[in-house]
Amino acid sequence: MLSLALAGKPNAGKSTFYTAATMADVEVGNYPFTTIDPNRGVSYARTRCPCLDRDSRCDSDNCADGKRYVPLELYDVAGLVPGAHEGRGLGNQFLDELTDADAILHVVDAAGATDEEGEPVEVGEHDPVEDVDFIETELTRWLASIVERNWETVERQSRSPEFDIDDALTEMLTGVGATELDVARILRSVEYPEDPREWTAEHRRALAGDLRERTKPIVVVANKADIAPEGNVERLQEAADIVVPATANGELALRRGAEAGLVEYDPGDDGFSLDADVSDEQREGLESVRTVIEAYGGTGVQGAINTAVYEVLDRITAYPVENETHWTDSQGRMLPDAHLLREGSTPVDLAYAVHSDIGDGYLHAVDARDGRKIGDDHELDEGAVIKIVSTAN
Repeated sequence: MLSLALAGKPNAGKSTFYTAATMADVEVGNYPFTTIDPNRGVSYARTRCPCLDRDSRCDSDNCADGKRYVPLELYDVAGLVPGAHEGRGLGNQFLDELTDADAILHVVDAAGATDEEGEPVEVGEHDPVEDVDFIETELTRWLASIVERNWETVERQSRSPEFDIDDALTEMLTGVGATELDVARILRSVEYPEDPREWTAEHRRALAGDLRERTKPIVVVANKADIAPEGNVERLQEAADIVVPATANGELALRRGAEAGLVEYDPGDDGFSLDADVSDEQREGLESVRTVIEAYGGTGVQGAINTAVYEVLDRITAYPVENETHWTDSQGRMLPDAHLLREGSTPVDLAYAVHSDIGDGYLHAVDARDGRKIGDDHELDEGAVIKIVSTAN
C-alpha cells in the first residue's frame, strides 16, 4: 500500500492533521514529543469514480456519490528538532521511521506560533519560512551520515576482483528505503569514480542529496492558514516548490460535524452546509474555516494528500473488474476495488497489484470502457476499468 509520512517540528499540527485524515483517536498535546511511536492509520486519496459514467453509482464503501476514496497508509512521526540527524530529540529513531514512506508531508506552522524548537510563542513571532528546508536538510544529512558510516565497508569490498561499485551502492541504499530502480537512476545522474577510495565527502553528500530527492519527495503543508498573519502563506508558497495551504483543525471540525450530522461535508469538498441546529459558537468557528476553503479551494488536508499521490508520486487509479459489461466482480458488485499504480503501469502491473497469483497467471486484458482487448504493454490512464483474464481467475 502507498505510504505517506507526516513530519515537522513539534506543535506544527501533525497529529491534528493525522486525526483529521484518518479519524483515529491519537494524543494531541501542546508540548514536544507528544508522539513517540509513530501513529499509523488508513487515509485516502480522492479521485473521480468511473461510476459517474454509468447510470447508477457503484457498490464500493469508499465511494460517496462519485467521489472515490482510495486507501493508503498515513503515519505521524514524532516532532523533529534541529540537529535530529545527530540524534537530538530522538532524531535518529524518527528519521529512520521515515524510510518507509513514499513521500513526506512536511507540516509547517504557517501562523508562526512555534519557534525553531517547536515551543509555543505568540502568533507571528516566528518566521515559518525559516522552517521550509528543515526536514529536507535533516533527512539529507542523516542519509549522508549513513553513507559515511558504511563507506569503509565499501572500500574493503572494493579489494575483491568481483567488486562492482553499482552493486555495492545498491546494497547499501536499499537499506534506507530506496528500490533497485531508484539506485540505478541515481547512479546514472551522478558522476562518481569507479574506485570508492577516490570518492570525496562531496561525492557522498551529492549521493545522499539525490537519494533524498528521488526517494523522499516533500510536500509542504502550510498549516494553521486560518490564523496565519497576512502574507505568511504567500511567502511560504514562494519559498518552496510545492506548498498546500491548510487548516487541520478546520478539517477535523468539519469531519466531526459531519459524523454528528450537523455538517454536510465530504473530505476534499470545496464547500459545506450547516444544519440549523448548529450553535452560534459552532457556526462562528466553522465559518472561519469557510474563509480558508474559499481562499484555497479546500481545507488542504485532502489537497495535500492528493498532491502527494497524483502530482508528486505520479500515481493513477485503476479498477479491476471481472465482468467488462457491467463493471462488476464475481459477486455482482460494481467497481468494488481500486488500486493506485505508478503512471505508465500496464494491465500486467494491475494484475500483480490485485494478487501475485493473478499476475503469474496473466493471459490478457480487456478495456471495460470499450470492450476491446488491450496489449500487455498498454499504458493505463487515470480511471481505467480493466478486466484481467488469468489462469488464477
